[in-house]
Amino acid sequence: MKGFKFAGIEAGIKKNGRKDLGLIYCETPAVAAALFTRNKVVAAPLVLGKEKIKKGLCQAVLVNSGNANCFTGDKGIEDAIACSKMVADSLGISEDLVLVSSTGVIGANLPMDKFETGIPDIVTHLSADYVEDFATAILTTDKNSKIVKKSGTIGDKKFSIMGIAKGSGMIRPDMATMLAFICTDVKILDQALKTSLSAANEKSFNRITVDGDTSTNDTLLALASGTSGVEITNVGPKKIFQTLLDNVCLELAKMVVKDGEGATKLIQIIVKGAQSKQDAFKASETIAHSNLVKTAVYGEDPNWGRIIAAAGRSGAHVVPEKMDLFFDDQPLVLKGKWLGVEPEKKTAQIMKKKEITITLDLNLGKETDSFLFCDFSEDYVKINAEYRS
Repeated sequence: MKGFKFAGIEAGIKKNGRKDLGLIYCETPAVAAALFTRNKVVAAPLVLGKEKIKKGLCQAVLVNSGNANCFTGDKGIEDAIACSKMVADSLGISEDLVLVSSTGVIGANLPMDKFETGIPDIVTHLSADYVEDFATAILTTDKNSKIVKKSGTIGDKKFSIMGIAKGSGMIRPDMATMLAFICTDVKILDQALKTSLSAANEKSFNRITVDGDTSTNDTLLALASGTSGVEITNVGPKKIFQTLLDNVCLELAKMVVKDGEGATKLIQIIVKGAQSKQDAFKASETIAHSNLVKTAVYGEDPNWGRIIAAAGRSGAHVVPEKMDLFFDDQPLVLKGKWLGVEPEKKTAQIMKKKEITITLDLNLGKETDSFLFCDFSEDYVKINAEYRS
């Protein structure tokens, strides 16, 4: 990605000896926009970030894993400020242009000695080629790093968008994922970038769930360097840019769900034929969050009654006698009637797949919405029971 450099190192923040400190650096101040958690308990880096992002510029982002720097009081704020100053001094840039982000265990103070040695070190590792190092350094319970890069053309000029995310647990559609960073080389105003980011978020990170929890540290940050020379000004370029940004965010969101703690399957629930957009959202969200639905998927059991029941308690307007239910293309319920044993046997075979689409047609209107979610296995309980061990 032209104009951006990345690094990821082992600073000793984590107990397991893995990479735990990452840095994104733009060679010139980038136009910036961000969305943050809606949780009322907000981590110290976000308290700072919400103020700094108002300027619409950012040149460096420091991210640590292994410690959330949340519920740490005044000391947490002081530590976050100190980290941003160390980054600024090491790079020779203004501290106002540095954002910090953290993920990990809540309640513990940052081990500042690790940052005092790690920050000067990580600056020396910056390179356009070290995206994977950064993506690995920001992980917690994730099994896999998450990077998506796409290119497009506006006029006779090419532009690129790259997204890097981490997230495996504490994922629900109430802002975004745990942490996601979007880098692009287009030239765009900060308010236009935020509008595009919000729209992309609504179609991607706000339509996923792993466990129904919202983190205290959720951050979705976009940086635009302008180095491609492509300007996002009028309707045509905006549409092309938005489409590519939507695709990057959606692919990242899918990767988060696939990598969900203990997950073995990726499921899309589509609710169509709703009377209103709100009804389609409510029904699909409630089904996606249902632990009974998630455990049935894990057990490869076509227990369709759990899906119907979740829709019924969602607050959406439903008429049971009008509902159709499909697993992929296999109908299991039509006009409120179960089709019997043979269709259910075929559905059970579909449920052995790693990716499944469930469609609930309410047959009451024209509105549609959808969510991506994963199943719920014994490993989810094990991972979270041992998280601080």
